[in-house]
Amino acid sequence: MNTKPLEINDAIKKAKKNDQIAFNLLLHTFWNDVYGFLMKRTRNENDAEDITIETFSKAFEKIETFDENFKFKTWLITIAKNTHSDSLRKQKTSFSNQTSEEDEERVYWIQDEAPSPEDKLINEQNLAELLKDIKKLKPHYQQVINLRYFQELSYLEISKKIETPVNNVKIKLLRAKKLLAEIILTKQ
Repeated sequence: MNTKPLEINDAIKKAKKNDQIAFNLLLHTFWNDVYGFLMKRTRNENDAEDITIETFSKAFEKIETFDENFKFKTWLITIAKNTHSDSLRKQKTSFSNQTSEEDEERVYWIQDEAPSPEDKLINEQNLAELLKDIKKLKPHYQQVINLRYFQELSYLEISKKIETPVNNVKIKLLRAKKLLAEIILTKQ
């Protein structure tokens, strides 16, 4: 995505005010950079994708701490590096991170008020075609789309069902919608 520095700075300011469209723009703009960085470190698609999702989750949760005197991409890559290091440390100690229900209740919520361009495009598709397109996504993306849009579960309910933090659920949904929109657009 070719986004100008002024657009990025504006998106960061809006994201600090919980603007969903700004979160989407930042995710779409920097996804490939973070994912590429993690692919080089992990040499595993699934691990890189999971850590990228976790990176954006952490970044969006702490976006108000971002210092605009620095580059956003550098900040994200630093979070990605630390998240990967944490992941390796957890693997070595075989310690699984368990969050309590109380912790989940206190999670920073990304507001999902306005439909994104991806949402609008997905809504315009007929159901049979949409289901075929969803089947083209990776299984974990199919799962979150199914739970959110067909079973109509809340983020918290999805989080409990798939045993993933709420923010990771939100990032997976954002990513799944973007990939689904790309599939739909390539057919038009």
